[in-house]
Amino acid sequence: MSEDIKKKKSLGRGLEALLGEMNEDVLNDELNQVKLGEVAPVNEIYVSSFQPRKDFDEDAIKSLAASIREKGVLQPLIVRKTSKGYELIAGERRLRASKIAGLTEVPVIIKDFSDGEVLEIALVENLLRENLSAIEEAEAYQKLMDEFSHTQEKVASVVGKSRSYIANTLRLLTLPDEIKSHITSGKLTAGHARCLVGLENACFLAEKIIKEELSVRQVEEIVAKQKESKTQNIDKDEKIAKKEINSDIVDIEKSLNKKLGLRIKITQSKQGGGKVVLQYASTAELDMIIGILDQKKQVDLGVQNTVFKDAEEQPQSKNEKFSIKFVE
Repeated sequence: MSEDIKKKKSLGRGLEALLGEMNEDVLNDELNQVKLGEVAPVNEIYVSSFQPRKDFDEDAIKSLAASIREKGVLQPLIVRKTSKGYELIAGERRLRASKIAGLTEVPVIIKDFSDGEVLEIALVENLLRENLSAIEEAEAYQKLMDEFSHTQEKVASVVGKSRSYIANTLRLLTLPDEIKSHITSGKLTAGHARCLVGLENACFLAEKIIKEELSVRQVEEIVAKQKESKTQNIDKDEKIAKKEINSDIVDIEKSLNKKLGLRIKITQSKQGGGKVVLQYASTAELDMIIGILDQKKQVDLGVQNTVFKDAEEQPQSKNEKFSIKFVE
């Protein structure tokens, strides 16, 4: 099986399905109609707004024009009739070359398609010929989703790709315009570009790739090392922050030990809370702790039962971070 046949079979519904699942007899009927005079004036054919391809190889079109002058247009253009004339669905290269060749009319197959089908056909045709840049391909997928409510699964079915391939291609649209321009011009491949998605220094790496002519594998290694280094820096910052917190807790323990004459242990949980443990070595120390807490409770109750004329007269805690709650 040739590569072209394999490619066509892999493109999901493909052109054959989108054109009404043409079998050989139907296709022959269509071509017979063309031979019998199914033509359209070149000046009445206009390019569809759903055409995903934006850039064309002018040299290749001139070469095609030379062939058309000699042999004519061998493959008809696919169009649909509108109030403005004939909207081109497939065959823009042939139309451009025909104009250069000086043709006034070209053979066409007229089909009745919805807007969504027009975009699908234009997209599949270009994918068959590998004419689209990765950005044009991604924009076409996005247009199918935005304007015709296609899901990624539906787009994947239309073009014969996996859903993950569609998702990864769409992610290219999140890259800076500078990088997308490099992809469209061919300076960067889609493989290079996928490595740059989500990176803060994507533009810097893009220039490095172009300047040093790095392979995709080399870029993958650079990005992997960069992410590893970033993870290590985050871990280092977390350790420093944890060390600072532990240092603060030790200072608080020492201060409370000195003020209360008790051995106090403070532990902190990962969620930000923690617990304070009052340690005692004898029942005498336990009685002392209870006495201190009872005294604190009586002071708090006295404050609660006192009526203050002015809010400023109310006693303020010296340490607003800590409070003791008594539960009956």
